Amino acid sequence: MNGTKLILASGSPRRREILRMAGYSFEVIASEAEELVSAASPGELVKLNAAIKARGVAALPRARGRFVIGADTVVCLDGEILGKPRDAADAKRMLKSLSGRRHEVLTGWCIVSPDGSEESGVCATNVKFRELSGEDIDSYVATGEPMDKAGAYGVQERGCTLVESVEGDFFNVVGLPISVIHKKLGEMGIKPSDILGQN
Repeated sequence: MNGTKLILASGSPRRREILRMAGYSFEVIASEAEELVSAASPGELVKLNAAIKARGVAALPRARGRFVIGADTVVCLDGEILGKPRDAADAKRMLKSLSGRRHEVLTGWCIVSPDGSEESGVCATNVKFRELSGEDIDSYVATGEPMDKAGAYGVQERGCTLVESVEGDFFNVVGLPISVIHKKLGEMGIKPSDILGQN
């Protein structure tokens, strides 16, 4: 054990950067648990998958005595989940469907404490795209950036040029609602002085 009390059960560089930016010291152990592909609703899906990730890592011997954070994010348009694009054509299709419209980004989160108790929830943020021309879409897809991102865009990278407005937690769109995570960690008895530091 490296001495930190916190584990991020995700290999996402974006979630890692948010936690680091907030000042947390933590270890990354990416979850290898098999995620669900469907549920009663998109919100229920991300909440369940966040718990699956967190529980899977919390069960590892090296995680004993530590808090584990799991998260799962999806982009929803009219109730339909837009996952990672299969190819460039699929990315262009998604971006065209998002053009000039509002959509919802949902992140399910789960924190498993050392005693096995859990805190979990879902954070929703509304995002509106500006009207995109065919050239806008083609140029963005040509960068390759959309290919590993839900909804085919990354708001924290070049995809920021596609977004007209964000209503709600910006960091939720990136992949981790850090404000609620910080609040819940405090409620679970972790003092910032115990976990703040350089990572």
